[in-house]
Amino acid sequence: MLACAASASQAWAWGATGHRLVGRLAAEALPPELPGFLRTPAAAEEAAELSREPDRWRESGRIHDADRDPAHFIDLDDEGKAPGGLPLSALPPTRAAYEAAIGAAGAKLSETGYLPYAIADAWQQLAKDFAYWRALKAAAPRQHDRARRAWLERDLVRRERLIVRDLGVLGHYVGDGSQPMHVTVHANGWGEGANPKGYTLARVHAPVEGAFVRANVQPGAVRARLAPFRPCGSPIEARVAAYLGATWTQVEALYALEKAGGFQGTDPRGIAFVTERLAAGASELRDMTVEAWRASGGMTVGYPQLRVSDIEAGRADPFESLYGKD
Repeated sequence: MLACAASASQAWAWGATGHRLVGRLAAEALPPELPGFLRTPAAAEEAAELSREPDRWRESGRIHDADRDPAHFIDLDDEGKAPGGLPLSALPPTRAAYEAAIGAAGAKLSETGYLPYAIADAWQQLAKDFAYWRALKAAAPRQHDRARRAWLERDLVRRERLIVRDLGVLGHYVGDGSQPMHVTVHANGWGEGANPKGYTLARVHAPVEGAFVRANVQPGAVRARLAPFRPCGSPIEARVAAYLGATWTQVEALYALEKAGGFQGTDPRGIAFVTERLAAGASELRDMTVEAWRASGGMTVGYPQLRVSDIEAGRADPFESLYGKD
């Protein structure tokens, strides 16, 4: 169910200001069911800063950049479809399969992006992080061997650092997905092809998401626009498709607003638009984080694999599995 509802590779979705806001406000809005270590001012600060990381990775090297730069966007056409006419709601199950499908249609992943897969990948990583945290948290107090208990406690601290880091990475790509120019072929000006309404051909991507946001957006205004928590009983792939599809509906509105001068100076129309988009990103990140936590209780950890639910219920001693039996 979807009811939960130059090229972009050279542009940075939101600037530092926007990405920090998405990460911070989502972390600050996490409900009490999430672990306490993640609901502190320090964790919110870390999530805000780490939400910038995927942009800061750029220019690491040819192999690194060729694989990761296209993660920030997806080129959807004027019908909201991916290359080859693929609807967001029916994308292939893996990135490799997606690359093959669009390749058959003459498109290149490096040019058209794979943002839906980047978000789903980061979400699944966060859910697995939570699963390990739950196992360690439950196991440490029950472990009577002092050396083993000490290792479990140290690993719990390591896992908490990883969770905040991986929340930042997820937050970056979710933030990218709230910026309409990251889900369209019209990524930096309307570009080639039909343009009956005469939208700008100028490179407006960075000025809108960077300088305009920094000069005009207030954190309190974004916080006030956060939506209520919205659970989704669908797989993460469906949630991502609905989220990016909703962002895509704002592409033409953005260009119409730009044409009307809405992103000049302190125009309240432009301020309202970017405020709403940043709030959409923070709301979605909060909701995805909650759902990752909830999903983690049904996962397995370690080798040999053990169910988190069995560890939490005291039905299994996971030390050997977590430490590693080789």
